Amino acid sequence: MTAMINLGRRAKAAAQTLAVTPTQDKNRALEAITAALATHQASILAANADDIAEAEAGGLTDALIDRLRLTPDRLQAIAAGVQQVAGLPDPVGEEFDVRTLPNGLRVRRRRTPLGVLGVIYEARPNVTVDSAALALKSGNATIMRGGSETLRSNLALIAAICDGLAAAGLPTDSVSYVDKTDRSLVLDMLRLHTHIDMIIPRGGAGLHTFCRENATVPVITGGIGVCHLYVDASADLDAAVGVIHNAKVQRPSVCNALDTLLVHPDVAGTLIPRVVERLGADGVTFRGDARSTALADGIEPAGPEDWDREWLSLVLGIRVVDGLEEAVGHIREHSTGHSDGILTTDAQHAEHFINVVDSAAVYVNASTRFTDGGELGLGAEVAVSTQKLHARGPMGLTELTTYKWIVEGDNHIRS
Repeated sequence: MTAMINLGRRAKAAAQTLAVTPTQDKNRALEAITAALATHQASILAANADDIAEAEAGGLTDALIDRLRLTPDRLQAIAAGVQQVAGLPDPVGEEFDVRTLPNGLRVRRRRTPLGVLGVIYEARPNVTVDSAALALKSGNATIMRGGSETLRSNLALIAAICDGLAAAGLPTDSVSYVDKTDRSLVLDMLRLHTHIDMIIPRGGAGLHTFCRENATVPVITGGIGVCHLYVDASADLDAAVGVIHNAKVQRPSVCNALDTLLVHPDVAGTLIPRVVERLGADGVTFRGDARSTALADGIEPAGPEDWDREWLSLVLGIRVVDGLEEAVGHIREHSTGHSDGILTTDAQHAEHFINVVDSAAVYVNASTRFTDGGELGLGAEVAVSTQKLHARGPMGLTELTTYKWIVEGDNHIRS
């Protein structure tokens, strides 16, 4: 715990510097980090190759290995995300709810950084860079702890980030990394409430549960998506097949990939065989209810637990439902509140779906794959929150700030 306290103290001091660092200086640091990622590319990819080899030898799932893997294109995209964050408006210092009260007091709220973010994650080296970039631009320091399966990759990325910070003249303690894989250090982070202002876990349900149950620091949870699309009777079926394919196949190992397809019986006989043919050609396998298995070959019977699965792989659940209300009922029972959508040309059905489905992102005639900070114009994201307090959905710059009340008077006293 002593080592973690020391790390926390240094991060807190760095956060105090970042809180008053001008926007142009933060942007200069982000540009320096972008350049450093290119300079360090060979060492980053070599470290990642060692992590991949060890993961394969250790029997990690294909989904986890895909999340762990870095390629030149992926690293370039990560660096481009940092550059994009540099170009976004700085939320720190923004003032809102400006008003003058009847007694003459002038009141407003001003956005301020949260302070120190603790980010705990698994198998996703891109989170290291995304978190650092978003925290830096929003004036926050970060303490990160990744999984053992990605230790080499993360240390190589942190080295590049710290080089960029140093080149820009900002404290290298702005981005800290717990370089030991001892699980007890996670517990230490969760209880470092005097130095860490928010914990953001990114990983499986077990990690989220562990953080919620053991933290004395506020925890933002999310990123676990059992995602649905409901195909209404009025849907454009040609377009629907394309949307379903994208939502399931484009990157199946991520939290906003489609898990369960719900289909109105009036279009099930036409749509489901087309979905099985189109997605099956890309290696997708299917689990279905009795009505869907009767409509196409190759759909295996689903077990009761299958409707609650986040597949993270090329598996899709299919269920025929007797209309919009049954679809909504299924989503309410089985969704994790991440991303759910309707495919329809009926404006009233679309509006009803929007109103009654209480997920962080609700879609009409679009793939669930857009629940992403970059895709929704936030630059990168540090997490996708499925909670309802403070932040919900992709957490970009604004979601990493809080605010203070500023009250100005003319020697006012309260009567």
